[in-house]
Amino acid sequence: MKPEADITKLGFLRDLSLELGATAAKVIPADEIVVENRVVLKCRVGCKEYGKTLMCPPYAPSVDEFQKILSEYSYALVFKIKSHAEATAEVAKLLSKDKNDPSLTDEMNEKIDAFWTSWKAEKKELVKNIRALEKAAMSGGYPLALGFTTGSCVICDECNVEEICTHPTEARYSAQAVGINVLQTLENAGIPIPYPFKKNPESFGLVLIA
Repeated sequence: MKPEADITKLGFLRDLSLELGATAAKVIPADEIVVENRVVLKCRVGCKEYGKTLMCPPYAPSVDEFQKILSEYSYALVFKIKSHAEATAEVAKLLSKDKNDPSLTDEMNEKIDAFWTSWKAEKKELVKNIRALEKAAMSGGYPLALGFTTGSCVICDECNVEEICTHPTEARYSAQAVGINVLQTLENAGIPIPYPFKKNPESFGLVLIA
């Protein structure tokens, strides 16, 4: 366990995350981040975005690589935000369908599109806030601070995985892509994300601090 006094010194990052819209935030020892191989396996068999963005598997660092990287950090700021994108039980059911499902009507597709438009806009704002927290940490004496977002990258409408990232200063790896069990990490930190969500989903951000 890292000294509590050192964690207290990082309170300015927690406070900034709350100012930027987080509903809860906490600085934890980096070794309390839960990393599991099965998280990346879930990416491979359960995510429609697998292989479509450089910020996700198979292009992201492997679990083994990330665990070595994580061992070089002392702390992490973890925080969550509540989305304004509403997903009622009806919309949540629609989101589980394939976009080419013939049973989807124009009205249903409009509801799906409205949700994803709102969700992606908030995801872009989340990445912007993560970069702001990185900069604050760097200015505070932690030059190797590095942020992670959640879910697939939304910086570009379509990622050209055959080239290097065209927005390297903006894009950040997905926490799940490197094996972080987001739900368990937040549960252990005392700021859990309800799952499955009732109406408004919640997102997660993380900044590693050396």
